[in-house]
Amino acid sequence: MSKRILNVVTNVGHYDDPSHPTGLWLSELTHAWHVFEQHRFDQTLISPAGGPSPLEPRSLKFPNYDRTAKAWRADPARMTLLENTAAPGEIDSADYDAIYFTGGHAVMYDFPDSEGLQRITREIFERGGIVASVCHGYCGLLNTRLSDGSYLVAGRKLTGFAWQEEVLARVDKLVPYNAEEEMKKRGALYEKAMLPFVSYTVVDGKLVTGQNPGSAKETAKRVAALL
Repeated sequence: MSKRILNVVTNVGHYDDPSHPTGLWLSELTHAWHVFEQHRFDQTLISPAGGPSPLEPRSLKFPNYDRTAKAWRADPARMTLLENTAAPGEIDSADYDAIYFTGGHAVMYDFPDSEGLQRITREIFERGGIVASVCHGYCGLLNTRLSDGSYLVAGRKLTGFAWQEEVLARVDKLVPYNAEEEMKKRGALYEKAMLPFVSYTVVDGKLVTGQNPGSAKETAKRVAALL
């Protein structure tokens, strides 16, 4: 039977300041989707509220806008998937072997406090499934607690978009909080690459995380290997 993966995307289209658009970082979805597709995994798109997932404009420009991202945007069927994502209440976690949180700064707003996503993540993890994230996707793990009340990330090695990268991307004044710092507050053993923006992936048991957009493919490969 084919393995099944939930790909989580955002519903948010701008920062606190509406004049600054954001959204899903497309290649973080397309790179992973392509890897999972090659392994013939069944894939479902889910978002905190269900429905449309807007795209981050910066992800549609050179050098981030690569072949897989262009192919996705050129395919009406694929774009329709992003218009009609499932809501957490429509998902039975028992049907899935892994959950993969994509990024883009938008997820900082709607991932952390989605009780539906927390429930699904906890159930998959406690059943021995894989929990994965790339870049800002780790914001989806910030407030997820296990059945014993502890944070899922506490005492576990992980990575995600570094504060240094926020500064270099010139969005440190726009973001609602310092995700790296918040992770450390919850007891996560945060790691990052020596250099910003290079591919870096951390595997701690069934938790697989990638640091930045360039890490999506490697993160997906690690997930596939575990499955």
